[in-house]
Amino acid sequence: MKKYLGITFGGLQKKTVTLVLLILAATVAIFLGISAYQSRMLSDIVGQTRSEQQTAISQASRDTMHQVMENTLVRSTALQAKIADNDFSEIVDQIHMLQAMAQGLFENKSSIVPASVSLPDPEMSGIPSAMVLCEEGVDYTESEYIGIAAHMAGPMIAMFRSSDKIDGCYIGLADGTDLCVDEKPKSKLDEQGNPIPFPVRDRPWYKGAAASGGLYFTGIVKDAFTGRALVTCSAPVIVGGKLVGVVGIDIHPGSMYDFMNASKDSAGIAVVINNRGQVILAPENSEEFKPVESDLATDLRNSSNRELAHFIEDSLHKTTDLRTITVRDKQYYAAGAPMPTVGWAVISLVEKELTEQPERQMLAEYDEINVAASARFKEGTARTRQTVVWIIIVVFALSSAAALLAASHIVKPIKEMTENIVKSSRTGELFEMKDSYRTNDEIEVLAESFDDLSKKTRQYIEDITEITREKERVSTELSMASQIQNSMLPHVFPPYPNRREFDIYATMKPAKEVGGDFYDFFLIDEDHLGLVIADVSGKGVPAALFMMIAKTILQSCAMLGKSAAEILAKTNEALCSNNQVDMFVTVWIGILELSTGKLQAANAGHEYPVLKHPDGRFELFRDKHGFVLGGIEGAKYKEYELQMEPGAKLFVYTDGVPEATDAENRMFGLERMMEALNREPDAVPGRILENVHEAVNIFVRDAEQFDDLTMLCLEYKGSQREADHEDRV
Repeated sequence: MKKYLGITFGGLQKKTVTLVLLILAATVAIFLGISAYQSRMLSDIVGQTRSEQQTAISQASRDTMHQVMENTLVRSTALQAKIADNDFSEIVDQIHMLQAMAQGLFENKSSIVPASVSLPDPEMSGIPSAMVLCEEGVDYTESEYIGIAAHMAGPMIAMFRSSDKIDGCYIGLADGTDLCVDEKPKSKLDEQGNPIPFPVRDRPWYKGAAASGGLYFTGIVKDAFTGRALVTCSAPVIVGGKLVGVVGIDIHPGSMYDFMNASKDSAGIAVVINNRGQVILAPENSEEFKPVESDLATDLRNSSNRELAHFIEDSLHKTTDLRTITVRDKQYYAAGAPMPTVGWAVISLVEKELTEQPERQMLAEYDEINVAASARFKEGTARTRQTVVWIIIVVFALSSAAALLAASHIVKPIKEMTENIVKSSRTGELFEMKDSYRTNDEIEVLAESFDDLSKKTRQYIEDITEITREKERVSTELSMASQIQNSMLPHVFPPYPNRREFDIYATMKPAKEVGGDFYDFFLIDEDHLGLVIADVSGKGVPAALFMMIAKTILQSCAMLGKSAAEILAKTNEALCSNNQVDMFVTVWIGILELSTGKLQAANAGHEYPVLKHPDGRFELFRDKHGFVLGGIEGAKYKEYELQMEPGAKLFVYTDGVPEATDAENRMFGLERMMEALNREPDAVPGRILENVHEAVNIFVRDAEQFDDLTMLCLEYKGSQREADHEDRV
């Protein structure tokens, strides 16, 4: 036993203190070890989460940028191509007008007094005026053509004034003279005021039109006098098999230049490709695409870069989707759209690396945030450890239990959080905030971050689930609506196996899940067969509902024994009485007397029926049209009567057949429909409809169906006795 400062220290007291010190030291060591282990685990989890979030941010950024480019680049390119093509289309109409005017003048030149024409007058600068130009050595006063062409001066000046797209219009004549209309006469005079010789017959627009014998577009060429970049549309004037001259209109491709300059300002490239795959317009200082004189330019469709070659080829024929191509070791987002009138294409490219800058900037900012958060976390952890050490020092002599309690208080939330995170990663359960994590330090901040992320994930899953459920509901309802609509139409053929007086077949192919077209046929009594085909305005569910109402009313009125005109009038009255949606329906209705073949019919704004007499061909019957049903109250309808002999056929249809459109917006038309009907005019009705369907499908190919296709064909075989006789024969 020893005394220190009057205090006895030794024996049991020493052992107790020593034991407490050992226990507390061991506790501190264990606590520090556990804290280090938990910190490393937490750092690993944070690092892994950071990596996963960076990957998610990168993928979301790329997907978003791809979607943005698809929505903007493709649409803006297609819109610019359409604008430019509309400009060229207007010029084509005007060049045809000039060609027809010149043709008429020169065909009748013997009866036309030559008009006077003058050389360029500098006093007329800025004023649209007509002037004569000549090749070197040609005297226009000796020309047999220029006086006749001078009659076109007035219309050409009016045409020039009416369009801001026209830079000049003219007619170059085969004797080397040229009648020109513009507002720049000074540019055609030399310094002494003498007319500058103009090689009319050597100009590309003259030679091109003369060689092709039809409409001709130059590439981007320079005006012979001003050097201004222009596109020229020209056409030959041929009289008696002889070339008299060539009419031409100069167009300044202003909208295309504006589009290219705008693309350059937005870090992109916009280029115009002609029908030979050559670059004819590109932004200034463009390294990837440089315009070259047409005779020297490379056809990009033959490029060794097959990816680029295929893209150029597709752009000349259709509006492309968003593509990724490589040019000179650089990747680009690319879109192209054709200009059908001239056979050119507009292509737009944006360097892919530039679109990835937001992603890199976002990741850099995210890294900065993570670094700052990590620094704050480490700083807070350091402060916490320092506090714990001081607490341990202060309470070191009090008890080991206090040290153990402090260690447990610090380690427990981290351990529990780690276990929950590991469990979440293993089972997929979402992380939830607990009271044990509310430590008022960095641990609570981290737990709240994980909890917020979990809630957002849960909400996202719920939103996706709700959207999916809604889409499935809509799809199911549309499917049921389609089934209900199909069940409303006769679809069992032959519909009346015991009736030998006629054979009938009908089809309806809606453009959407449900449609507004419908057909119907029904026995009004034993000797009268009702026939209906109709087309409701609009498409989809509203049209289908209106269609079922109209069909029911038509059939109800017909079953009352009314005439065709009365049926239409009564149905129109019913539809107009409460037509709040302003929908209407076109209808052709016929009532066939089976014993005599008399067909009583009426037409409410519907397509013309097609008839085939026995041993004849299908021919269009242009009947009288009344107003559509549901359009105006009190409308009157006229009926007419046709006599159908045994073997005669009737074909009725909706406008979806002749107006079926291919990818180039050309319509199928009545002529092609008649050809399909007359391919096998004596075939049974079902086969005739198959022929029409097949012809429509071949014509439209992969183009989207924009309207319902509905057809009905009936063959009259005569009265029951005549039909029985025909069967015996």
